[in-house]
Amino acid sequence: MKYLFDSNILIAAMMAGDTRLQARMAECDEGDIVTSAVVYAEVAHGCMHGKQPALDYLDTFVEEVAVLPFDRAASVAYARLPFVRGSYDRLIAAHALSLGLTLITANERDFADVPDLQVENWMLPPDSSA
Repeated sequence: MKYLFDSNILIAAMMAGDTRLQARMAECDEGDIVTSAVVYAEVAHGCMHGKQPALDYLDTFVEEVAVLPFDRAASVAYARLPFVRGSYDRLIAAHALSLGLTLITANERDFADVPDLQVENWMLPPDSSA
């Protein structure tokens, strides 16, 4: 495991519309990309309330991308984070931190204040800065 997909990246990957994202995913070995149960819950909630993609498509997609449980280590990492706002973002950041994974997101600014979190945006050109 190397990379934890945030909600917006998971959705973009399922919709297969971003060629940069697809190219970066193709460079990864099997098992390098995972997501969090928190991300799954956030995306599933959207699916059940009329947003794309459909829930069955989400379930098919996560057969290839492991959904990791939010465990005690993630809970402790969450408790240590400075709170600027409460949201899924803090839970997702804590999960990535607890596993030592790089968070892949299109919303780098949402995570800029999280100490020690490694963040990448695979939807930007390689020479772009966040």
